[in-house]
Amino acid sequence: MEIRTVLVEPKNEENIGAVARVLKNFGLTDLILVNPPPLRAKAFSVASHAADVLGACTIVPTLAEALGNAALVVGTTSQSGVSSARHLRRPFFTPRELKAKVQDHQGMLALLFGREDTGLLNDELMRCDLVLRIPASPGYPVLNLSHAVAIVLYELSELAATSGTITLAQLDERERLYEHLSTFLDEIEYRPHKKAKTLLMLRRILGRAELTALEVRTLHGILSKAEWSMGRRAAGEGEEEEDEGAEADEPCEAVRPPRSTGAPGCGARRGY
Repeated sequence: MEIRTVLVEPKNEENIGAVARVLKNFGLTDLILVNPPPLRAKAFSVASHAADVLGACTIVPTLAEALGNAALVVGTTSQSGVSSARHLRRPFFTPRELKAKVQDHQGMLALLFGREDTGLLNDELMRCDLVLRIPASPGYPVLNLSHAVAIVLYELSELAATSGTITLAQLDERERLYEHLSTFLDEIEYRPHKKAKTLLMLRRILGRAELTALEVRTLHGILSKAEWSMGRRAAGEGEEEEDEGAEADEPCEAVRPPRSTGAPGCGARRGY
């Protein structure tokens, strides 16, 4: 897999230089900075012989631009989450577990590291397919930014030298699926106060499933078929109500012809 390191609004230019040095230590070069501070002499001094990596980094104003069309978006956190019923930070993977999970796949793996003081915000974590947490001491689990990047890349850098056999769906394909799921929940009148939590749960489930493009299209097809069926059923119920109202003035011996409510290719169901 290709590995992209994304620093989201880093505060300290020296930390950015140290991260560039870590990337070069592990033979990587793809560094994206979201709204960083100005990169001056201190950053390049800390980067040392990785000044070329730092100088070639890409600076963007938004997280969406940093992610591009990643096949897998992994957010990092030092917190373990409060319970398994809340899916923002759970379930999480260790760097070693993540490596074992994605080692046979192709595509861009985007690793998101948050601000030195607050980490990734909740809405940024909600955009991630998977969550990664370094198993540090519970007494003080917060690592220096460059140290955290070093630990993660130590485990994952070997993936950059291998070519997997499973090509994952790209980010825009998955995002369209999540939009379809959101619309579907509205159509089935899902409880509004539960919608956001359920969509996050679905994102985590499907993120762990590592969907291919074909699997994404299949899920779209299932949702579309369900929507079509619900539309047919709603239309049929409306017709039946009109028929019943008109039938009140008809002689009792009148018989209506059976109406087909089945889907194309299926056996029609007779109404009485």
